[in-house]
Amino acid sequence: MYRFFVRNEQVKNNTITIKNRDVNHIKNVLRFSLKDKIEIVDLDYNQIYICEIILLSDDFIECKIISKKNESNESNIYIHVLQGIPKFEKMELIIEKCTELGVSEFTPVIMKRCVVKLDSKSENKKILRWRKIAEVAAKQSKRDRIPKVNECINIKNIYDNIKDYDIVLIAYEMEKQYFLKQELLKLKNCNSRNIKIAIIIGPEGGFSEEEIDYLSKFNYRTVSLGKRILRTETAPIVMVANIIYELEGGKHCETE
Repeated sequence: MYRFFVRNEQVKNNTITIKNRDVNHIKNVLRFSLKDKIEIVDLDYNQIYICEIILLSDDFIECKIISKKNESNESNIYIHVLQGIPKFEKMELIIEKCTELGVSEFTPVIMKRCVVKLDSKSENKKILRWRKIAEVAAKQSKRDRIPKVNECINIKNIYDNIKDYDIVLIAYEMEKQYFLKQELLKLKNCNSRNIKIAIIIGPEGGFSEEEIDYLSKFNYRTVSLGKRILRTETAPIVMVANIIYELEGGKHCETE
């Protein structure tokens, strides 16, 4: 069953009104008809509804609420990917696949070795594009919410964005002592609770030594992802997949 997202203002009494680009998608792409069933998520209250289409117009679609779903597809692990801005097709891949895996938030980060340079006009256009990709991926993967895609920040402003996180991991190819697996093992088999993890990924050229020195001031942990060097678009997918596999639904604790 296909899933769509609305705001609470679109939910009134026993009906939900779908507007904007989803109207064209339902009518002309999926070619749904009256009485077809869809899932609708109220993003403001994280409520999932099973609905039946009762009206199709050019401007909106009216749906009748049949029942509520009380289950959740969201993880107990809040993962925030802070990605050194790569070439745009790579950023799109990162957002799409990490959304499918369960990432809650993305922040593009301007770093010294970023190949791509954005002015304010092109940045706004790209942010809108990346948010659309996150929304589409969230629908496809039956997420209960759409991940946040923040505006670009400079690496010098990272701390203010993640100062309340339980752990921050930096994928660093020069790290030889600490590995992702070790850090995840520290988080297992303790008191059950939600946990917030931030992961920082360098762009195509990697981190500069100055950037690693700067980030180390905050006691962030640099980790190796293995013997082989991963591309910038591969690293976050690997890290997120491992975090979800090891920690989702289990028991967690503070790091040392």
